[in-house]
Amino acid sequence: MILSPHPVTRRIFLNRSGSLLGTAALASLLQPGASRGASHPHIAPKAKRVIWLTQAGAPSQIDLFDYKPGLASQFDKDLPDSIRGGQRLTGMTSGQKRFPIAPSVFSFQQHGQSGMWLSELLPHTAKFADEICLIRSLHTEAINHDPAMTLLQTGHQIGGRPAFGAWVSYGLGSENSDLPAFVALISRPSGPTNAQPLHERMWGAGFLPSRYQGVRFSSGNDPVLYLSNPPGIDSGRRRAMLDDVAALNRMNFAGEQDPEILARIDQYEMAFRMQAAVPELADLSKEPADIYDRYGPESKKPGTYAANCILARRLAERGVRFIQLYHRGWDQHNNLPSGIRSQCHDTDQPTAALLAELKERGMLEDTLVIWGGEFGRTVYSQGELTKANYGRDHHPRCYSVWMAGAGVKGGQVFGETDEFSYNIVKDPVHIHDLNATALHLLGIDHERLTYRFQGRDYRLTDIHGTVVKGVLA
Repeated sequence: MILSPHPVTRRIFLNRSGSLLGTAALASLLQPGASRGASHPHIAPKAKRVIWLTQAGAPSQIDLFDYKPGLASQFDKDLPDSIRGGQRLTGMTSGQKRFPIAPSVFSFQQHGQSGMWLSELLPHTAKFADEICLIRSLHTEAINHDPAMTLLQTGHQIGGRPAFGAWVSYGLGSENSDLPAFVALISRPSGPTNAQPLHERMWGAGFLPSRYQGVRFSSGNDPVLYLSNPPGIDSGRRRAMLDDVAALNRMNFAGEQDPEILARIDQYEMAFRMQAAVPELADLSKEPADIYDRYGPESKKPGTYAANCILARRLAERGVRFIQLYHRGWDQHNNLPSGIRSQCHDTDQPTAALLAELKERGMLEDTLVIWGGEFGRTVYSQGELTKANYGRDHHPRCYSVWMAGAGVKGGQVFGETDEFSYNIVKDPVHIHDLNATALHLLGIDHERLTYRFQGRDYRLTDIHGTVVKGVLA
């Protein structure tokens, strides 16, 4: 009897039998020009790509988007118990003896033909009132930052599942074989802030093959860490080294049949191609002066939100499918008026400049742009309340985000909250609904984009989610 040099253990058997389809799909990636994932939309897509402007830390909807003029007469009065309704509180305000109402200190005006009410803090975004769809009725279950951001990005509060961009990369693939389908950018705020940490799982692949994870671009001389060749290694030597490593990996795959081995080969090949593509992409020095003027004074500083907005446009032009731009610093539990003013200084002008450039270049019609955070802010003040100063705690029951571009009905407000911006009274939109709608605009049926893992078919929206037809053009 001849024994196999690779005995089939129970683990290997389950690995092989559970990965046959994935193996076939991944093997195709070794062929030049092959697409990733299914690459076949379920329905006619409106969007080719997504730029998600993620405002980490939770911007206050009351001070930016959800105009409540009636609150002016409620200053320092206690929020009625009937409105709060026994909602669980964070440890930061659960010990407060009172929940005093804090009206916004900022004025609002109507903008565009739609007459959309927007804060004085957003004069540049306001110019695009007729392009954006403002959703005032988003809600979530999570009340703290990390689980809320994880839910927003992966459809679940606990880490381990693929990020939205990884699902899109798996489902649609990349339009540029020299760049990843999914890129993450993180900008730093210009003022002193309480910036929540962001974990790599926010752009991770979870249980999907690792080739679908996002690639983080950093500011500095090395936009993608460890991409450059070390001293003494030229392109020819790198190519020979990769060929030898690929041969060893294929030998390993022949015995193990583990699709992650093929993914590893593909990642090495992608990194080699990126060595030529990324330096040119990340070099903003050749952008004309009027572009820097348009994006504002911070745009020449690498790593700022403004500079990353320019980079996001360049990524979109080159066929990157999903661009996640994180801007931290919106966590204003105290000194909110000064803190949110600083954040809007960083983000308002560059956001509008990005929309303007996409529109002028004919890209807004097939680019979905989303702006928003992980939850909202309370109408009551955290800590001391004065006429000029207050803080706001986390509020998952209602908050505001906006969408623009491909397939979105601009110039409208969708959903309503009560007079305290505390509860939703019309057209609630859950995180799963938002994600289902974004996938729909990409041509993906959120119920059909699945991946079998540990005996179960998983999807981004889990067992939930409904496409919000009211926001579609």
